[in-house]
Amino acid sequence: MNAYLFPGQGAQFSGMGKDLYDASQKARELFQHANEVLGFDITKIMFEGTADELKQTKVTQPAIFLHSTILAEVLGDSFQPDMVAGHSLGELSALVANRTLAFSDGLQLVSKRAQAMQKACEIKPSTMAAVLGLDDEIVEGVCQSTEGIVVAANYNCPGQLVISGEIDAVNAACEALKEAGARRALLLPVGGAFHSPLMEPAREELAAAIEGTTFTDPACPIYQNVSTTAVTDPSEIKKNLIAQLTAPVKWTQSLKNMIADGADRFIEVGPGNVLQGLVKKVDRSLQTEKASITE
Repeated sequence: MNAYLFPGQGAQFSGMGKDLYDASQKARELFQHANEVLGFDITKIMFEGTADELKQTKVTQPAIFLHSTILAEVLGDSFQPDMVAGHSLGELSALVANRTLAFSDGLQLVSKRAQAMQKACEIKPSTMAAVLGLDDEIVEGVCQSTEGIVVAANYNCPGQLVISGEIDAVNAACEALKEAGARRALLLPVGGAFHSPLMEPAREELAAAIEGTTFTDPACPIYQNVSTTAVTDPSEIKKNLIAQLTAPVKWTQSLKNMIADGADRFIEVGPGNVLQGLVKKVDRSLQTEKASITE
């Protein structure tokens, strides 16, 4: 069974999507429409922008979303998902690809999400850190015993977990995790504590936008970051998407459930190849590949 995976923030690169634009009239129309919806020329930044320009949250999230959703669209009949999942931001790309959300609605939600998260980051200084080489339970225990706000945020694959929270609390947790045997515990170059209680202002803002957007019955199930299991009910999808901003991304658990439900071919749709690597960390025998318009 085919499982299509959609990446999140961090996969951006200068020139992203230019091959789609050059190869497909449909892609050109969607990129132009995106410029109109967003009110600025995001395609120019995607194709020619510097790394610093692409790192701006208001650019990064829509850029990754556009690369992923437009690629899925121009794949045409070769895009045959039995199930989909998206890592954090990628969940919105997956919902457009499986027809739960219209392209314009998805783009508007991504833009609002980026702006709301940026505002939440500015309210309180915060950060995230990657922890390698420890069992999830040990990391969770250290977070719980650390003073201040610090939580497990991204369960990326066995032995790789990202923590998120207040700067002092994350730093203290990193020291404790190294003492507990972590191979590495290093701060990430991010603007805030995503997938933590500190994103509550963003969750409230995005909740209103999601509730006001039409979600339809999907073409195939989505395995959401919060629930980790197959979801097809639009109202449940909305609820999980709202909860996602302050809840952890349970990617490892989602992949394991997709495998248990029959997924044996994982195709990454969008920039980068991080998600293929995470699949291999869960089960090396699984087939992974990159979606391409040359298929």
